[in-house]
Amino acid sequence: MIATAIKGKLTVDDLAEIEHAYAPPYSSAKDPVNFAGFVAQNILDGLVGAVTWEEVESSDKADLFLLDVRTPAEFATGGMPGATHIPLAELRERIGEVPRDRKIVVYCKVGHIAYNAARVLIAHGFRNVFNLSGGYETWHIATGPQESLAKTTNVHTGETGKVIEMSAVQEKTGKVVEVNACGLQCPGPVMRLKKEMDELQPGEAVAITASDPGFLSDAPSWARATGNIIRDISIEKGIVKAIIEKSGSEATQTPASAGNDKTIIVFSGDLDKVIASFVIANGALAMGRNVTMFFTFWGLNALRKPEKVGGLGKNLIEKAFGWMMPRGSSKLALSRMSMGGMGGTMIRGIMKRKNVASLEEMMASAIRGGANLVACQMSMDLMGIRREELIDGIQVGGVASYLEASEKADNNLFI
Repeated sequence: MIATAIKGKLTVDDLAEIEHAYAPPYSSAKDPVNFAGFVAQNILDGLVGAVTWEEVESSDKADLFLLDVRTPAEFATGGMPGATHIPLAELRERIGEVPRDRKIVVYCKVGHIAYNAARVLIAHGFRNVFNLSGGYETWHIATGPQESLAKTTNVHTGETGKVIEMSAVQEKTGKVVEVNACGLQCPGPVMRLKKEMDELQPGEAVAITASDPGFLSDAPSWARATGNIIRDISIEKGIVKAIIEKSGSEATQTPASAGNDKTIIVFSGDLDKVIASFVIANGALAMGRNVTMFFTFWGLNALRKPEKVGGLGKNLIEKAFGWMMPRGSSKLALSRMSMGGMGGTMIRGIMKRKNVASLEEMMASAIRGGANLVACQMSMDLMGIRREELIDGIQVGGVASYLEASEKADNNLFI
C-alpha cells in the first residue's frame, strides 16, 4: 500500500479513499494505510481536534473536562484522574452532564470510540472538543512506571495447589498459589489458570507452569482480556512459567456486558471441526466471555445422546434420518482421512496420549462453564430430531435466539 502511494504520488485524501484487495497474508481488511489517511484528513479538515497526553498533563486541570466514553467494564480497570465516565451508548441521553464552558478532552482505549463521541458532541453544538491521541492506553503507559517492578528471582514451582510467600513479586501481593499445568494442551492451561484465579482475592497471584508452548502468548492475552496483571513470564527448556496477579476490580473478571461475547455457528458434523468449535468456546469462557453455540443441520449430531431413544412417534423418513446420521459425538467422523471411521479412532488416541481433553470432556466443560448451547428448532424438525434425543444442558431455539446473542458479540464464527 505504501509503495503504491509513493509510486502514484498520492495525497492524504487519496490514502483515505484507496481501494485494495483484501489479502490476509499482507494486511487486514481495515488497512492501516487507509486509517493513516483518515487521521491526517481529520487534522487537515479540522473535523475533530487532537490533543496529546503531554498537552493534557501540562494543562491546568481546572480548565479541562476529561470525558471517559469506554464501557463500564473497561472503566473499572482504571481511568484518568478526575475523569467523568459517560459511555458512548449513553452520551446522547446524558449530554446535559457535559459543560459547554470548558475544554472537553474525550478518550477511550485507543481513540476510535472517542472520535465518534467527539463528533456527537460537535453535532450538539459543542465547539471546544478534543480527542486524546492514543487514548487511555497511551496515557497510561506514558505516565506510569517505566520499568518493571516485578522481581522473580528464586521463583520455584512445586506440587499443584501449594501456597508459598513470594514478596519479591510485588510488595502488596499476599499469597502466591503454585499451579502445575504441565501436560495440559490448549486451552487446558488457560482454563486451569481461570479456575485458580477465581479462588483468589485481589492482590493475590498465581504462579503457573505449563508445557504447552502456546501458553507463552496465551497467558498475556488472557491477562489483558480479563484485566489481571501479568508480573513475569518466561520459557526455559520448553516449560512456560508465568506469575499473574488478580486485579482489584471484579468487573474485569466478568465483562459480560462489554459487547465482547462470542457466538459460534456449528454447522458441520465433522469430528475435527466440532473439536475446534469447543476448543475456541472453552478458551473464550476461560477469558470471562459469554459464549453462545448455535447447532444447526449436521452439527446437531454432536448433541445427540449415544443411546437410542424410543417411543417418539417418528414417521419413516424421520426414522431413516436417525439411522443414517451418527448418534452422538462419539460417532462423528473426520472431515479428511476418515478411512471408514479409523481416522476418528486414531485422532482420539493421539489426543489422549497428548493429554488433550476428549470432545466429550470439552463439551461437558463448556456446559459447566456457562456456555449457551442452542439447538436449531428448524433443523431438528427437518431432520426428525426430538428434544428427548439431545443431551442435558441444551436449549432449543430458533434463529432469533442466535441473532440476539450475535448482536452482543464482537466475534461470530461459522464452523
